[in-house]
Amino acid sequence: MAAVVDVRDLIMLAREVEASDLHLTVGKPPVFRVNGTLVLVDDYKDIPIPNRTILSMLNARQEEQLNEGEDLDFVIELENECRQRINIYRQMGKLACSIRLLNSSIQTLESLKLPPILGELALKKNGIVLVTGATGSGKTTTLSSMVEHINLNRSCHIITVEDPVEYRYKQNKALIHQREIGRDVKSFNYALRSALREDPDVIFIGEMRDYETIQLAVTAAETGHLVLATLHTKGAVHTVNRIVDACPVDVQPQMLVQLSQILEGVVSQTLLPLEDGSGRVAALEILVGNDAVRNLIRSNKCYQLDSQMQSGSKAGMVTMDDCIIGYFRRGLISRSTALEFASDAAIMATKM
Repeated sequence: MAAVVDVRDLIMLAREVEASDLHLTVGKPPVFRVNGTLVLVDDYKDIPIPNRTILSMLNARQEEQLNEGEDLDFVIELENECRQRINIYRQMGKLACSIRLLNSSIQTLESLKLPPILGELALKKNGIVLVTGATGSGKTTTLSSMVEHINLNRSCHIITVEDPVEYRYKQNKALIHQREIGRDVKSFNYALRSALREDPDVIFIGEMRDYETIQLAVTAAETGHLVLATLHTKGAVHTVNRIVDACPVDVQPQMLVQLSQILEGVVSQTLLPLEDGSGRVAALEILVGNDAVRNLIRSNKCYQLDSQMQSGSKAGMVTMDDCIIGYFRRGLISRSTALEFASDAAIMATKM
């Protein structure tokens, strides 16, 4: 008989060992991601996960969707008010589950030690600000802190469109409405169309996934709203190119013009392991939409944005490599980490 494994016990253990993620696969022991590395925990390394451990998180409707071949995305909240983002799927005919452990509270920009320019971007009255990076790079944490910065400093109406809702905001100066795809509204595109009729000042989009979503986000920014959104891209240059490439060819020149007018900033980030093994630090690449940047985008010379970031430190700009080498010189990360995450290891080695 399979051992009884309570998913809540696993989640609490994952939080004790300061894991960011927990992976469950039927027939295999649980795997924890700690400081970016997958590890087994002694208490469970010989205990395979039974089917019912994963199914225990589902209601009847979700179980029906799973049996129909759908993957599931949702959030569960434990008694201690900690929230977890859950994704359940099948592999090799068996259930598997990825659990992202969310912070118990929304952190401020100051507590995350993020640069002041992020607070300035968050308080823009209109335009679009993008936070980008790979899965697990901390995009949601950064964006939630920016939304909280608005909440603490500006009397305005914020609408979030998320899949699923990860952090719950408590109203301070701002009125905040959070809409979850599948529960409150059927799609990102439908929610964005509706949002424009709901008197928002700020619209937070969980992810810009396709051309229609991008088009609606751009329209919202053009009509006097601040739009905050995420993209799964690496670097500011790739972010701008991804948005343009998502458009039909005949629309791309117009999109370059629109972006040059509304782009306030791109924050691209990744998490680097600290040399002392105590955790990870966010390395940021920051592009600010000043006149020079806007001219380069309008002229389709995005390949020159890197040099603009290198010379734009007074405006708060920085390239990823310059951020990484700064951490190395301060002794926060090792030489091998700096070389591993550099865009060009040879140039990084020369600088070091």
